[in-house]
Amino acid sequence: MIRNISVGIDVGSSMTRVVVGEFLKGEKNPKIIGVGESQTLGVRHGYVVNETLAATSVRNAVAQAEKTSGLKIKRAFVSLSGTTLRGEISPGGTIVSKADGEVTTLDINKALADCEENLSLGNKKIIHMFPISFRLDGKEVLGRLEGMRGTKLEAKTLFVTYSIVHLEDLLGVIAEAGVETIDVIASPIAVSNIVLSERQKIVGVALVNIGAETTSISVFENGSLVSIYTFSIGGTDITNDIALGFKIPLEKAEDLKLENITEDFSRKKLEEIIEARLCDIFESIENNLKKIKRSELLPAGIVFVGGGADTPMLVELSKSILKLPSSLGTTEIFGNNKTKLRDSSWFTVLGLLTAGKDNMGYGEGPLGNIFKDLKNTIKSSLKQLMP
Repeated sequence: MIRNISVGIDVGSSMTRVVVGEFLKGEKNPKIIGVGESQTLGVRHGYVVNETLAATSVRNAVAQAEKTSGLKIKRAFVSLSGTTLRGEISPGGTIVSKADGEVTTLDINKALADCEENLSLGNKKIIHMFPISFRLDGKEVLGRLEGMRGTKLEAKTLFVTYSIVHLEDLLGVIAEAGVETIDVIASPIAVSNIVLSERQKIVGVALVNIGAETTSISVFENGSLVSIYTFSIGGTDITNDIALGFKIPLEKAEDLKLENITEDFSRKKLEEIIEARLCDIFESIENNLKKIKRSELLPAGIVFVGGGADTPMLVELSKSILKLPSSLGTTEIFGNNKTKLRDSSWFTVLGLLTAGKDNMGYGEGPLGNIFKDLKNTIKSSLKQLMP
């Protein structure tokens, strides 16, 4: 009997995590059968600076996951994060090809292909594409396009891009660790699969992932991703500030940040240090929301995930500064089971597993999705625009 096994690998700036899940017949969520983690070496701000050290980190985490699952890990889905992960909107269009003006799938594909052609990629590679809107003869169309009649079809598409060099380095690290990459998935998209509800994605929500050295903000609206941006600030910056402020070792500063320490430190001074750095993060978030004209305009507010989301005062300070509903992300993937994986720093790698449900993680060839042709990419992306 062939088992539907899915494996996710998340190489973060601080920790490398591997999770093995099995999708059982009739079950919506995977059963977690293997877990591994190790300290990440050779990675800064989400990109590889030393392939040998990074590969060792992956190898160690994979070995743990193999031991706990009893399976040999050969292939996996891999997350992408870091400062070169971006979302770029590009317009495009085409003239409807049929004489009677009926819009066909071919016309839609041409319009979306034109969006890609109008995108200036440079040293970046397209990882995902999300059609945001369509207009037919100047009027916005919601729902199914095929069968409507008009002359000019226009499209607007969000392309999630990533540095080609950083992608090649990461894939090289995974390969050196003895694992074949099935596909790469942007970390915010993986997290959104298990944390955000369809209702949140429809009315408007920002998913903020605070990692060790980077923070990403992804905005969803009308059921689709409409913006994604990553900046170089994270939970480690708060820890460093505390270490400097109190003249204490980094390990003790981390415990103090998470309130895991009983020694007598000035509570007021600690809060001032944390608040100052959180305000830097919120300022970056606010600037991004203003840029896309969503400041104070997201009914579902902001959902925080990642290791930095455990920082005290985060949610209340966010509500006060950003003037939006704010909460910590949770997932129902485990039911009522108590597990360390409920810590949102694990949500990226857990979100990768959901890609395996439809893609049959151990039955696909390497990079089956990222390098498939544009037509197939468009076909899957269009489903998001259907009512």
